[in-house]
Amino acid sequence: MKVTCRQAIAVLLALGICLTAAAQEADPPPGESAPPATAGESTRDVDTSAQNKPLAGEMNEDLHRAVERGLSYLKSQQNADGSFGRGQYGRHVGITALCGLAFMSDGNLPGRGPYGDQVSEALRFVLDHATDSGLLAAETPHGPMYGHGFATLFLGEIYGMNPDDKRVREALVKAVELIIHTQNEEGGWRYNPVPYDADISVTICQIMALRSARNAGIKVPKETIDRAVQYVRNCQNEDGGFRYMGRVGASAWPRTAAGVASLFYAGVYEDEAIDKGLDYLMDSALPGRAGAGQIHYYYGHYYAVQAMYLAGGQRWETWWPAIRDELLAKQATGGAWLDSAVGGAYSSAMSLIILQVPKRYLPIFQK
Repeated sequence: MKVTCRQAIAVLLALGICLTAAAQEADPPPGESAPPATAGESTRDVDTSAQNKPLAGEMNEDLHRAVERGLSYLKSQQNADGSFGRGQYGRHVGITALCGLAFMSDGNLPGRGPYGDQVSEALRFVLDHATDSGLLAAETPHGPMYGHGFATLFLGEIYGMNPDDKRVREALVKAVELIIHTQNEEGGWRYNPVPYDADISVTICQIMALRSARNAGIKVPKETIDRAVQYVRNCQNEDGGFRYMGRVGASAWPRTAAGVASLFYAGVYEDEAIDKGLDYLMDSALPGRAGAGQIHYYYGHYYAVQAMYLAGGQRWETWWPAIRDELLAKQATGGAWLDSAVGGAYSSAMSLIILQVPKRYLPIFQK
């Protein structure tokens, strides 16, 4: 009897076989990864589990076309050594990791899918810049912990879907240990891998990285997470917004998005701090409103869409079509989303990750 690919996948799903590691150290939300596309195959035509399937109305043909153009543009931006980024942000592990995650958000994995080679090359670059201390960093004049957080997240998502890669596991474990050991006394992290200071922008990068690693079965001490939660709470103002550091400061929507996402990824799902933060975002940064969300646009919306997705319900139903349609309108003719400060690879990767959240391919987005 001839068995089709769809039938085979259905049987595997019925048996409960998942792509993530079976034995996990913690209790992350359950989820199954959809099978990635093979070379030349559209990921939209691959059968997906219920948790990977977009809900009615979340995706449309305009979005699919924009993503295809964006991924093609991003491919053209990869450097010969596998890295992404140009100018002062050239050969940047953080931007390279974000670009890798953008391709993975379409179901591509190293060596699998239309952009599997791009993911493989990005992974090679990140692993080649894993130091003995665990720090993931290449040539950058900026604080390396930003890049380290994004790169650790990238390794966590790779390892979560392919736990047989020993080199990825070794680099991931060392990267996680560095994060744990550089947490400052307040519970947060700052630009450099030393436990002296902290801000919420760098802290969210480390919290997401730890959550991804924990989901993939890497041990993360509960104390580390508890202290991070306390730090994030200490950064919230009375208006529901979050300030940049634990001391006095004004609220702003990008750091509020980071603060709310931090609490969610740290395992806090129902809390007054989350509700107040979400209300602040809805009031100050809902896409489509005059003047809403233009400062640190791509960075802020990268976290805001995750916060609203994890909140779900009416908040997600309101936020998602607004940011989707606004990003589609911002795409340049060549397929890029442009940010003059950091460069097209960064802003395009952020935009592509945002637009593909409903695909739910990445383990970090599987509820």
